[in-house]
Amino acid sequence: MRRILEIGGVVAGVVLIAFGIAAIAMGVNARSEVRDAIAEQNITATPDAGEITNGKLEPGQAIKTGAQAKAFADVMEFHALESTEGQRYAEMGRFLTASGEETNDEAAAAQTADGRPVENGLRNLWVTETALTTALSMSYMAEQLSLFGIVVGVALLLAGVGFIILALGGALRHREGEKEVATATPVASAG
Repeated sequence: MRRILEIGGVVAGVVLIAFGIAAIAMGVNARSEVRDAIAEQNITATPDAGEITNGKLEPGQAIKTGAQAKAFADVMEFHALESTEGQRYAEMGRFLTASGEETNDEAAAAQTADGRPVENGLRNLWVTETALTTALSMSYMAEQLSLFGIVVGVALLLAGVGFIILALGGALRHREGEKEVATATPVASAG
């Protein structure tokens, strides 16, 4: 029975090592893919990026990593807030009146040539900003998940090595001295 458990420990160790290597490889590959996808976008930091991000980005710096993409998303949000005078999407009216005021009342809105209400273009700016910053933030999250995969892979690898060491090192075997002590100790009789 002990021999079966030792073989099982070695097999479990080998499986954990294989999963660890696979997780590390997948994590490294995912990190590389994320960085390649970010670089393909040819995004460069704006001249005011250093101020906005407290030095996380330099003006004109190419955005190549998830952390840089997340910082650039902050720059985009800053510019959107600047364009809308500090208002966010939900704080703005859906339409514009003939005098250029915001309104949610479709009847009070100015009309286009085909009779539709004039949309608030600055509010639509937030739709675009949100889509782009979400994509940038997702690249940061994807890079962090790839790092987590690498860490899990290392943990699996170490656990597998530990299983093999315990199985081959005889963790399931009794030491010779323990056997002799157990047989040599007299048992006191009651009575």
